[in-house]
Amino acid sequence: MIEIGKWNKLSVVKKVEFGVFLDGFEDGEILLPQRYVPEVCEVDDELDVFIHFDSDDRLVATTEKPLAIVGEFALLKVAGTTSVGAFLNWGLPKDLFLPFAEQSREVRTGQDVLVFVYTDKSDRLAASMRLDRNMSKVAGTYTEGQAVNLIIAGKTDLGFKAIVEGQHWGVLYSNEVFQELQYGQRLSAFIKKLRPDGKIDLALSMTTGHKAAADIGPQILELLQAKGGFLALNDKTPPEEIQRLFGVSKKKYKIALGGLYKKRQISVDDDGIRLLPAK
Repeated sequence: MIEIGKWNKLSVVKKVEFGVFLDGFEDGEILLPQRYVPEVCEVDDELDVFIHFDSDDRLVATTEKPLAIVGEFALLKVAGTTSVGAFLNWGLPKDLFLPFAEQSREVRTGQDVLVFVYTDKSDRLAASMRLDRNMSKVAGTYTEGQAVNLIIAGKTDLGFKAIVEGQHWGVLYSNEVFQELQYGQRLSAFIKKLRPDGKIDLALSMTTGHKAAADIGPQILELLQAKGGFLALNDKTPPEEIQRLFGVSKKKYKIALGGLYKKRQISVDDDGIRLLPAK
């Protein structure tokens, strides 16, 4: 049985002038147009092909790689809109249909939208912006500290909503994000905490809490030495400046500062911090 909208390994059953026909089992023979046929190809050879529909709604094979397959989320560009839906560029000659009923908001030509690729009741390929309904209903088997792949799905009051491993929702909290994140961006992160209600807290780095603060102690000392033993950093210094200098939040910076102060390596004054002579 072939899987529409996915990659299939199919056998060549017939060679013709305009391509080869592949064994589509109960779906009959499926054409692989000549421009996609390998230079060396014989009957009974097995080929890895992507199965979709051509402009005449006939099943056809290709070796071109779409931007997403059925069951995946992807950021796709709107190629055009109609009264019944929109069409998305997904890397194949025939655009992917985004039905009006599957749009969570109005879309415009040229806009990028995050969608889930699926097959409808008639096995037609389509896209949906209704992400919640397409998340896995089975709880993930993640572990805290595990590296995972994310897609940024939007900004919320808490931070950034992200799709974890193409299956579950997670969140990156604003006060722990010190880089610019974009809608639809793919990146790696870590499982920070698995909550009893199934929600997932994420982190871009697993260097957190007091450990993270301790790690930047040497950075602070090194910068102090490079600046002649004084840095004009105090409680009024913007968090963005702390992030620029040390790559951590202001809270974590102050924790590290406290550690250096207790060791009598620095003094903390109203106008900034100073390097103390080594004892």
